[in-house]
Amino acid sequence: MDQDQNAPLREDVRLLGDELGKVLQEQAGTPLFHTVETIRQAAVESRGHGDMPVARLRELLDPLDDNTLLEVARAFSQFLNLANIAEQRHRERLRRRHERFPGDPDTDRGLRQVLAELKKADVSPDVVGEVLNDLSVELVLTAHPTEVTRRTLIRKYDQIANLLTDLDRPDRTPEEQEDVRRLLREQILSAWSTDEIRRERPTPVDEAKWGFATIEQSLWQAVPRGMRDIEAELALAGLGPLPADWVPIRFASWMGGDRDGNPNVTSRVTREVLLLARWMAADLYLRDVENLLADLSMHRASDELLARTGPSSEPYRLLLREVRDRLRTTRAQMEARVTDGLEPEGEGYTSGAQLYEELSLIDRSLRAVGLAAIADGQLKDTMRRLNCFGITLLRLDIRQESTRHMEAVDAITRFLDLGSYAEWGESVKQKFLQAELESRRPLINGAFYCSEFCTDEVREVLDTCKVIAEQGQEGLGAYVISMARRPSDVLAVMLLQKVAGVAQPMRVVPLFETLDDLDNAPGTMSALLELPFYRERVRSGQEVMIGYSDSAKDAGFLGAAWAQFRAQEQLTAICREYGVPLTLFHGRGGSISRGGSPTRMALLSQPPGSVAGRIRVTEQGEMIRFKYGRPSVAAYNLEQYVAATLEATLLPPAEPRPEWREQMDRLTEASVQAYREVVFEDPALVSYLRTVTPETELSRLALGSRPARRKPGGGVETLRAIPWVFAWTQMRLMLPAWLGTGAALETGMEGAPETLRAMSEEWPFFQTVVDMLEMVLAKSDTRVASWYEERLTDDPELQRLGVELRSRLARTVNALSHLTGRESLLDNNPVMRWSIRVRDPYTDPLHLLQAELMDRLRNREEDPVLESALMVTIAGIAAGMRNTG
Repeated sequence: MDQDQNAPLREDVRLLGDELGKVLQEQAGTPLFHTVETIRQAAVESRGHGDMPVARLRELLDPLDDNTLLEVARAFSQFLNLANIAEQRHRERLRRRHERFPGDPDTDRGLRQVLAELKKADVSPDVVGEVLNDLSVELVLTAHPTEVTRRTLIRKYDQIANLLTDLDRPDRTPEEQEDVRRLLREQILSAWSTDEIRRERPTPVDEAKWGFATIEQSLWQAVPRGMRDIEAELALAGLGPLPADWVPIRFASWMGGDRDGNPNVTSRVTREVLLLARWMAADLYLRDVENLLADLSMHRASDELLARTGPSSEPYRLLLREVRDRLRTTRAQMEARVTDGLEPEGEGYTSGAQLYEELSLIDRSLRAVGLAAIADGQLKDTMRRLNCFGITLLRLDIRQESTRHMEAVDAITRFLDLGSYAEWGESVKQKFLQAELESRRPLINGAFYCSEFCTDEVREVLDTCKVIAEQGQEGLGAYVISMARRPSDVLAVMLLQKVAGVAQPMRVVPLFETLDDLDNAPGTMSALLELPFYRERVRSGQEVMIGYSDSAKDAGFLGAAWAQFRAQEQLTAICREYGVPLTLFHGRGGSISRGGSPTRMALLSQPPGSVAGRIRVTEQGEMIRFKYGRPSVAAYNLEQYVAATLEATLLPPAEPRPEWREQMDRLTEASVQAYREVVFEDPALVSYLRTVTPETELSRLALGSRPARRKPGGGVETLRAIPWVFAWTQMRLMLPAWLGTGAALETGMEGAPETLRAMSEEWPFFQTVVDMLEMVLAKSDTRVASWYEERLTDDPELQRLGVELRSRLARTVNALSHLTGRESLLDNNPVMRWSIRVRDPYTDPLHLLQAELMDRLRNREEDPVLESALMVTIAGIAAGMRNTG
């Protein structure tokens, strides 16, 4: 990107910094402003000389009292959030450039470029049309607690982004420009005057409502907007027409359904979330129908419509009033069920097909009487929303850990005097489960629920299945089994749904997470598909979830990535052999070590043939806000998913060469060994994590409803993947994203450097590994990590480990440089490099403050001011890194 393209970003950052400075002077006084500015200048000057300004910043920070430390932390944290807004706005600016100049190499590759490549490759329009028609992209919003910014502040930041957009308008007068700047200062003042820290931990229902708000405020507008953009690109390429209501994108959610290790998600919570989602859907459609009522005043109508409404001068309004009344009834019924109130009389909508039938009748009539242009307006948008969101807003997944299902089946077999299911071998378990699944008689009766065998834990599993039976299939997605290891794990969930009387069972999706589980996944699925009755049940499609977080925690980034690739290859081949369509569900997070990467890069790095027009991906935490928080950004990202899925299906990468596979086996062997000898074999690692990083302090942040650990105490294996990544990110060591990879690259460069370079240039999978590694290494900083260690420990063993970790990090940077031939990280990505550099002078003081606050808080009683300051530094650094985990 040339300097002129980058200039507007620098101007926005400078503008927001100036306005924040004025707010600081007005609200906190000139002394605080001068203190903050002196600290900032010291950091800028030191970073300019390539130094971490520890001594100078300590000299400036040490004399400050607790309250001033809090205000300083807030100032730097606020600037980093404003810088993020400017960067987001700049990305929108570049996307508009992409739309105007789609061939520009500095803009993202979109659908237009993919369609041009398909034409160049002589892929026939009929083939492209068939794939598009069946294309399925499902984005699953998860409840993972990584969004540190309060919803209240997000709204203010959205307003600031809108005002920056207004400032870009070239037709504004100087007076209008000044008015926008005044409004900008008001919003920055409002943000400064708002508590940054969420003081109460959200409930699972609160998390679900946050997801609903994302749909209401952004995705509701983004889906029809994105579809119009896609439709225009297809028409430009001479493709189509596809069905008028074609929407290849769906949304699902884990919010209120993910009970894996979260005791706060119960069957009652799941039921409430499902009902609230239907309430919100009815409310949103009601707003659409009110707008249609205002617009569809015309009198010309088809005989089909008039047969329904009778003669009328406004037949469309007559039908729409009926639709409005049914939606109002639906909304009132859902509210009554949530509050256990009296349900109103009247007929509401119980399926999306009922509402769609009435809207499509209006659509057909408008087209029949020559008013197709009106049908293609708001009505088409509403019908597309209905095809995307249904009347349930989101399809809710259920997720539970495999041992909970085993315990429930074990309680049943012991109640029936059949022995302990938990103690049976796998073949005996499968034989029992298959027989009961094929049996017509009920397995248990009401007496079981009154017996000693039905513990609270067992009852909760069965009650969840009862909610599935009660709510029906339309609002439910997949039943995901975490820590799935064997065929009986899948069959057990199928049986438990049958026991609860589920008429239309949820599809059961095994989640393979650890390195061993990924390696064993093909054998597990092959054994299941060998069973004729099972094969018949999944004839329309089998879904398998690939876990990125726990596999990386188990084996390191590189070892996990190769295991995931191999598992997907083999699963694709197995399902093809049995004639069963496969959907791979990618459990990605935002960070590199949890599978995060740009959409196109992520999909094209998959094994050839594994996408096949169907993809399911988790979207988590702050990534939901970054990618879908604003309608224009969300519409763009939806187009990116469609484009990348189409490209990965019809222009998949070539099969990796045999020598590349052999090299990857050698690399991952070295990587996993180097990773595990530190994480699982070095006795100082856990103590280092809890002493030198803010891992223990993270539990004070009210991020989400899930506990940070699966079990109290314990080592790394009990720690959830998110805080594991979050803690290392805070002190800039970024360990989960690179540990072991440096050893692997050294091995490859010593043994077969030309092979390694060919892999990085020609193999999308390995290209992605290298590019993502380079980005995360650019965010790491051994000088910052050294400061945490110096301030927080004098234990020789921890200091020994710290020296070793920083040495390994430096060697990883050096090995990567030898591979890429680039002297500096991100030489090929100047925007990203600039983004990191502009943040360093603001994150440096926050790092020093954080370590200082951690030390003070660990050595005194509770101190609300220092605790608030510490939480602000955590949120600020997360904003500076653009990533929590």
